[in-house]
Amino acid sequence: MKRGAFAMRTFRLACVAAALLSGANPASAQAAPPATGYKADASIFIGNATVPYSVFASPESRAFFPKMLAEGDKAPPLTAPIEQNRAFYDRMNSARAARMQQIYPVKIAAGRIANVAVDVVLPAQGVAPANQARVLINLHGGAFLWGAHSGGLVEAIPIAGVGRVKVVTVDYREGPEHVFPAATDDVVAVYRELLKHYQPANVGIYGCSAGGILTGEVTARLIHDQLPLPGAIGMFCAGVTPLGGDESYIASPLNGKPIPPRSMQLGDLPYFKGASADDPLVFAANSPALLAKFPPTLLISGTRDMAMSAVIHSHTLLDRAGVEAELHVWDGMWHSFFSDPDMPESKDAYRVIWRFFDRHLGH
Repeated sequence: MKRGAFAMRTFRLACVAAALLSGANPASAQAAPPATGYKADASIFIGNATVPYSVFASPESRAFFPKMLAEGDKAPPLTAPIEQNRAFYDRMNSARAARMQQIYPVKIAAGRIANVAVDVVLPAQGVAPANQARVLINLHGGAFLWGAHSGGLVEAIPIAGVGRVKVVTVDYREGPEHVFPAATDDVVAVYRELLKHYQPANVGIYGCSAGGILTGEVTARLIHDQLPLPGAIGMFCAGVTPLGGDESYIASPLNGKPIPPRSMQLGDLPYFKGASADDPLVFAANSPALLAKFPPTLLISGTRDMAMSAVIHSHTLLDRAGVEAELHVWDGMWHSFFSDPDMPESKDAYRVIWRFFDRHLGH
């Protein structure tokens, strides 16, 4: 089974966008940056320096890390036709979802809710009695470009299995065909329909990477439209701010890539063409008053995730606003690390995610 490309999807977008920009930067052409790369023992070399893999990470993650980077290098360039990237990541995600089903047996039913395509994921042994009145909504990652269906299953299957809870993963509209706020509109429509069957306090929303950003955008929209809020949300490998801070630069060499000339910006993502990073419905951090109304929020990242600084800062802002916010960071882990179900760190993340929702959702 091929592994790892799913975990690199948005990381590669940042690197490619940065490379395109550096090509137009005269200063960057004057002095070539020191060579960076990775070795079979999971260490990273940056010029003459070597950074060993984290001693706090598991042996399984140490073995997987260089394989994951190598698989990510095989992905089509982002300048390729979108159909090529979608086909590549769908193959990777489908293989990963198949592996997850071996570990977490589930039943999957494709359908539509509010005329939006969804997959409903149920534990094979049935929803637990305590969760009969609960539902989780998953918003898949994929740079707002890919991840529909198979990418959503990767994020939904382990949580449905661990929590014995119903998970609805939403195939929201993506770029480049669609732009903000199309995805928000789709998720809000699904949420409204589910509220006909579930109390808002019994609904949780979560997502990774693009799905984590979208979770924050949907929450901001619900507050703006004065709709009842979900009982809890989870923003993983993303937050309520744009990318920035130390890790938006440092993560690249820690993953064997050159240091980018700048952080990835909103305009680098086709889905956000015409949108403003200052819009609170894009990044809720722009409005402290809106942020203060967020429900309990779980944030997850890893120390090699280019989004880690944004995730940490999001936690700080939410805590400052009086929101019950919980932050978990795994050492040595990369962007969307828990898309691999075999690592102990991934199993820890699934446990943390379900424990958070179980504690905050109603019955």
